Amino acid sequence: MISANGGINQQRVAICNAVTISRLLNATLVLPKFLYSNVWLDKSQFGDIYQEEYFIKYLKSDIQIVKDLPVELQSLDLEAIGSLVNDTDVMKEAKPSLYMKKILPILLRNRVVHFIGFGNRLSFDPIPSDLQRLRCRCNFHALRFVYKIQETGAVLVERLHGHRASSSPLKDNLLGQFAVKSDPRANKSDASKYLAVHLRFEIDMVAYSLCYFGGGKDEEDELEAYRQIHFPVLSELKKMTKLPSAAFLRSEGKCPLAPEEAVLMLAAIGFKRSTNIYVAGAEIYGGKDRMAAISRLYPALVTKETLLSPSELEPFRNFSSQLAALDFIACAAADAFAMTDPGSQFSSLVQGYRMYYGGGDLPTIRPNKRRLASILVKNATIEWNGFENRVRKLIQQTKQVHERPVARSVFRHPRCPECMCRTEH
Repeated sequence: MISANGGINQQRVAICNAVTISRLLNATLVLPKFLYSNVWLDKSQFGDIYQEEYFIKYLKSDIQIVKDLPVELQSLDLEAIGSLVNDTDVMKEAKPSLYMKKILPILLRNRVVHFIGFGNRLSFDPIPSDLQRLRCRCNFHALRFVYKIQETGAVLVERLHGHRASSSPLKDNLLGQFAVKSDPRANKSDASKYLAVHLRFEIDMVAYSLCYFGGGKDEEDELEAYRQIHFPVLSELKKMTKLPSAAFLRSEGKCPLAPEEAVLMLAAIGFKRSTNIYVAGAEIYGGKDRMAAISRLYPALVTKETLLSPSELEPFRNFSSQLAALDFIACAAADAFAMTDPGSQFSSLVQGYRMYYGGGDLPTIRPNKRRLASILVKNATIEWNGFENRVRKLIQQTKQVHERPVARSVFRHPRCPECMCRTEH
């Protein structure tokens, strides 16, 4: 059993790691549960986001999955018998051997083990190729959004791409029966193209970064109050330890890109004023004032809130994970995708999906934040042509496609023999 923490993206990774561990331990998996987070404030469970029956059926040749713990085990006090396993018990990116040595004996003795949290608790290397392949199958095939999300996601993509948008393997996977089927008579030039941008600049990200964004004492007080409620350990650490300064964090590329910095990057790359831009993310810290620069330069900027009617959005209100699923669909299906925080789990999953299903035709812009920060810090003294050339050179270097580096996420870098290989059956 697992009870996964975090938002939809962390939970997705935890699900696929749980599938992989179940196979490793030759254990039955109980359909994963999601812990309630005081950051995400979403009570959604697995069946509210993903198709349960499809998930179970797709993986049936790999592992057995049941919806509930067998009746004879439900009365067990898992904590008393030592079957509860927290994140403190298993290190991050633990090797399969740890599970065989530490977890398998618990499973054999008590017949059940329950992982609590389970954030990034399985390594990407070294790992047997069949387990890596299973993890890949889980992420890119077994997890299908429920019909409600697929249908509304299809509406989003249709409005972004135009009514004559063609189908593709990616859209078929994300949208299922709601994917637009290709019309042989359709003129592809009639379809609109759009850039999706993930602005990871919500208050939780801004507060956790410990960076400064020019808002003076009001900003500092507001973010510290947020940290005390949502990140109390970080607040205590600030009091007890000398942490790196905001200026140092910025110079090292540790700060999230603010919208006004993101717009400089996009303009330097060459995106014109007429570019259709879809902005993904929850409420931006600073609201309309913070979005003013990007909105002025790109008037054809839209979000799910502006593309969908209040009645279409209503079923998703107060469900941040389900809203994030709509953003995932819109970003994955975009003609180009730009991330502002390469460390974001959301952006990593979108990048991997586009690489896996895109056939090389779905570019992702993933800046090196440290190098970009060194350019941005000089934006008051550098001429535009020089700024433009440096940014373009930076982006061009990060566009090179490589096979998955050792120990890197297969969810972000699926280009490896265990994931994107073609085999004869």
